[in-house]
Amino acid sequence: MITIIAGGKKHSGEYGWIIKDYQKRCRKPFDYEFKFYEGEKLDDYLSVWPFKGDQFVILCDERGENISSPEFAELLETQFNGSREVVIIIGGAYGVAPEVREKANFVWSFSKLVMPHMIARLVVAEQIYRAQEISHGSHYHHE
Repeated sequence: MITIIAGGKKHSGEYGWIIKDYQKRCRKPFDYEFKFYEGEKLDDYLSVWPFKGDQFVILCDERGENISSPEFAELLETQFNGSREVVIIIGGAYGVAPEVREKANFVWSFSKLVMPHMIARLVVAEQIYRAQEISHGSHYHHE
């Protein structure tokens, strides 16, 4: 299972149902859950989070590495094959502390654009589903 730690409120509105639909489609090991922390609570949580050795932490940040969907699928599969728990962090409105960035195993950029939390969550949800479909050889992803 993948854990997604996100700043802000729970899913709502127009994007919420789409995110939940992708979540329902994902099966082990691509299934995921969200943990939400509003405002400073996210920073507080991340500052004391132990970052366990069996976790592979991906931080979503526009200053990270831009990879393709097949590369993301391969990254997840590699972690699952190594029995590592995957944790994806979507920072708050002002990002995350430098210490969190340094502890992350991979900093992932969707693009150089900055986007609202709900859109970032939607991108993560869709890319996890796409990674699952790539791994299973379905025709969802086209090259």
